Amino acid sequence: MRTSCKKFGFSLTEMVVVVAIVGLLAALGLPAIRSLQKSFETGSGINSLIDAALSSARAVAAKEQRYAGVRFQLDLHDNQYMIFIIHDPEKTKLSDGFRALEGQKPIKLPDDFRVIDMMRRWTSNPESLKDAKLTVVDIQNGMRDTSCFSIIFSPAGKMVIHGVRVRNRDGIFKPDNSVSGKISIDDIFNSPKNILNYNVGMFLQDDDWTEAETLFPGGGLGAEFSRDKFYIYEKSYFDKLNDTDQRLDYLNSLEPVFINQYTGTIVNSNK
Repeated sequence: MRTSCKKFGFSLTEMVVVVAIVGLLAALGLPAIRSLQKSFETGSGINSLIDAALSSARAVAAKEQRYAGVRFQLDLHDNQYMIFIIHDPEKTKLSDGFRALEGQKPIKLPDDFRVIDMMRRWTSNPESLKDAKLTVVDIQNGMRDTSCFSIIFSPAGKMVIHGVRVRNRDGIFKPDNSVSGKISIDDIFNSPKNILNYNVGMFLQDDDWTEAETLFPGGGLGAEFSRDKFYIYEKSYFDKLNDTDQRLDYLNSLEPVFINQYTGTIVNSNK
């Protein structure tokens, strides 16, 4: 008695057809993906990116019932990011202390745009949160300070002006991983020493003003108030301007981008 054996698999013709279909779908989909990526490199695209981040931060504040927000900051390679931060006096050991939110990676902003608050810290003293307008000297120092600021939401979901001083999750002041009791493994905010010597952390925490100013002039490390508006400029155009006076004039000509304090959304823009 003969038994029949069924063979499972695809014939060569079937495989060729499947590969052709997959290739066709990929060809159709790639332009849409490129278009989506390109959209974030435009003025309206960066607004949409910031809008989404602000909405997420507002939702975190309401869910966690803590002050939370978005921190704009440069890394040591002059790339600008948005970082989700949350108020945590217990871990940071600061009444106005914020730290990076767990599980949320920093979001890199498009290279051709820079988001600034047009202000610089007047002092590193946490008890004296004063600001001064941007000057030619700040431009010469790379504008790291004005590129570093925060937008904060209350537990009720309302945008507020709040003192902000960002520190690592371990709550270590001036962490140095070569010193016992000074070790911080925070991969987001850390000290200049740990970032440079031990490659731990991406962004300078609001810590030691003197040390940071020596290593990174205009670094802007210190307490300051959160903001209710910001400005967006085109970096490629800014870099082409001949001198710092022209650059300052260009920045002063920008229109502010305001945020609705109740919805957390952008209400107007110059883009």
